[in-house]
Amino acid sequence: MRTLFWLLTLFALAVGVSLAFGDNNGYVLIALPPWRAEVSLNFFVVVLVLGFVLGYVLLRFLVHTLHLPRTVRVYRARRRHEMANRALHDAMLQLYEGRYGHALKNAARAHAAGEAQALSALLAARAAHFLRDAVREKEWLDQAAEHDAEAQSARLMTEAELHIEARRFETALAALGAMQEKGRRQIAALRLALRAHRELGHWEDVLRVARQLERAQGMTQEGAAPLKLRAHQEALRARAGDAPALAAYWQAIPAQERYVPQLAATAARVLIDAGDGPLAQRVIESQLEEAWDSELAELYADCHGGDMLARIASAEKWLVRQPHDARLLLVLGRLCRVQQLWGKAQSYFEASLAVKPNQDAHAELAALFDQLGRHEEANQSYRNAAALCVRPSLSA
Repeated sequence: MRTLFWLLTLFALAVGVSLAFGDNNGYVLIALPPWRAEVSLNFFVVVLVLGFVLGYVLLRFLVHTLHLPRTVRVYRARRRHEMANRALHDAMLQLYEGRYGHALKNAARAHAAGEAQALSALLAARAAHFLRDAVREKEWLDQAAEHDAEAQSARLMTEAELHIEARRFETALAALGAMQEKGRRQIAALRLALRAHRELGHWEDVLRVARQLERAQGMTQEGAAPLKLRAHQEALRARAGDAPALAAYWQAIPAQERYVPQLAATAARVLIDAGDGPLAQRVIESQLEEAWDSELAELYADCHGGDMLARIASAEKWLVRQPHDARLLLVLGRLCRVQQLWGKAQSYFEASLAVKPNQDAHAELAALFDQLGRHEEANQSYRNAAALCVRPSLSA
């Protein structure tokens, strides 16, 4: 249809020209003394149109010729840009493919061509890092630092990642600290900081960063809980032997983080070792009120000091709820033996053995018989304990 339209237009134009000039008898007189020239009007119009077209073509050719150097420069610049862009694209692809040598060459080519110099320098630094070329890695990171106005955060994050992968954790934290000074707290940066602090054993910083990530929804509660537990445990162990410091730290732990059996067990052990049995007793009691844990209950007998009869009464209340817990029965036997309630102690040890034969209960029963002068029974209990030595003890 388009071709038919143009054909009809051309025919209409031909008809119009024929009607306009077919019967035209006009002429044009050109006088240039001493010469005179007379031509038909139709011929003059044709010559005028052709002259205009020819002049226009010559003028365009002249303009194009004059602009040819600039056009060539623009073309070459465009070609360089296209080649540099292609090199940058190839460098990124090759980096993910694991072709680090090619990635380094293409990133260097893109940087030399001035194409996204910050990005190309960071790509080159990553490629050099994977090639274990520390010298070129540092050179390219320095090159990237020259473009901090363009990509400072990207450069600092890349530095931190590369330092952590190379186990240079202190240097990584320095880079992350520079980001924090700029007021930038990204979830990715917090994750890197968490890893660095954990590897360095900065447990109080691990706790702080884990809480920040949890608040920023960069980590689930389930994911943060083991980290916070380990951080609290290590912080308690670091204060071992200092009962006031242990008490202060324990009181400072938020309630939702405190009621964890493993943490309570760690706190109880270090408090017992520090000589603060009453606080260890309270820690165990408060935790067992929240959730029962047999291993934690076993530490109850090691809490020295305080009202022993009250502790026996508390343990007997637990026994109502946990009547078949061999560890709890063993704890009650130990408490009663310390209080010189010999009959009750023997019955509790025997009840523990009835629930689950174990080396610890046999050994405790043997010690009790020795105290009572019942040496034959004590020897039999020692033999029973020795027979179970190849099996895991109750406290193992």
